[in-house]
Amino acid sequence: MPIKSDDVAGNAPGPAELIHPGEHLTEILQELGITQYRLAKTIDVPAIRIHEIVHGRRSITADTALRIGKALGMTADYWLNLQHKYDLDVARAKTDTSAIEPLVEVSL
Repeated sequence: MPIKSDDVAGNAPGPAELIHPGEHLTEILQELGITQYRLAKTIDVPAIRIHEIVHGRRSITADTALRIGKALGMTADYWLNLQHKYDLDVARAKTDTSAIEPLVEVSL
């Protein structure tokens, strides 16, 4: 079940559903007509790794991002940024920081 940003009150704006990078991978594979198995064999990883990523049960590591990026003509940074954003959004949804007082004020 996807985590929603409103699962923890006051930590993230709006009820937007958090999207795991595996959902992006699924869409791209479908558009290109590439199976999970074919991708796994092409990038020399166990098929279960791609299956777990696609189903949101595994994160995309730097190694896997390099491999997927190369196979799909994309950058590893694209995949790592998706993973980083997802991880940060999940942390925001789960972590109550309202009681933390800033030690310094930063103006941008």
